[in-house]
Amino acid sequence: MSSSTASSASSAPGAALAPPPSFVAASYREHERFLWALSYRLTGSAADADDIVQETFVRALERPPARTDEPVRPWLARVALNLGRDALRRRKRCAYDGPWLPSPIETEPEPPSFEIPGKDGTEGRYDLLESASFAFLIALEALTPQQRAVLLLRDVFDYSVQETADALALSEASVKTTHHRARRALEPYERERCCPSPELVERSGAALMRFLQALATQDVPAIEALLSEGVRVVNDANGEYKAARRIVVGPNRVARFFVGLLRHEGGRELRHEIRLINGLPALVLERRAGVDRLAPRYVLRCDIDARGRITAIHGVLASRKLTAVRALTP
Repeated sequence: MSSSTASSASSAPGAALAPPPSFVAASYREHERFLWALSYRLTGSAADADDIVQETFVRALERPPARTDEPVRPWLARVALNLGRDALRRRKRCAYDGPWLPSPIETEPEPPSFEIPGKDGTEGRYDLLESASFAFLIALEALTPQQRAVLLLRDVFDYSVQETADALALSEASVKTTHHRARRALEPYERERCCPSPELVERSGAALMRFLQALATQDVPAIEALLSEGVRVVNDANGEYKAARRIVVGPNRVARFFVGLLRHEGGRELRHEIRLINGLPALVLERRAGVDRLAPRYVLRCDIDARGRITAIHGVLASRKLTAVRALTP
């Protein structure tokens, strides 16, 4: 909205010249978690979601909506969506050092960081927990920023076509076309779709424990037996710490990779704890800082197939990616 438009709109009957700080504070309490949930899924980054929410409410103070007698969430969502798409475009333009992975977020203790107050679930194609999973967030990387925003609004947050068009300043025809293309781009995810559930949590946790036990013995064949034929290891350190910059593929290479890492530790203290991260069990690990450019803290998680074999292992080491993960208790 231009300044002249905003000025004329603010002088309309029933419109406030500017919302008082108390109005913005109340809006923050009511809508902050919704905006964070939307921004996290849009960018895949907890740190970016924090920045987007903060900037959205800064704009509400500095360049407020024309009317404060109408629901403010649509206005806040439009601002956050614009900021989120801009953040995505910047990330896509910039070179990234090594593979990119989403930011881990903790999905316990209560209340989970993915929840939205007053909304037990969604009626969309993907519920809130699935849409915060690593598999879903990685799949979203195949979409353009516009496609990603449309798909999230339509299939996760259950916006109508008209609401989506209003939120993104698009025509309804454009929303329908973009939504169709986004769904088509997610067809590979749909074929392998594995929604987080109590049963999957149990199976994933058991697979992770078996992997750790086998790794402790440094028994390469025993580790290989736990891995699928196409198993992949992906590390995201963004050049900040030592980590494999290329994806490691295959049971033998993956097993030897982790045995080599364990031997490189040389008996150094490495504390760990299993937590629910993005809906599934994962390891949060910490070591003494400042050792050989090794990450002082990182998250290790895995995906499994129907037979319980590990198909993917993700290591998130970059410090900016870990802003939503608590440090281990001393």
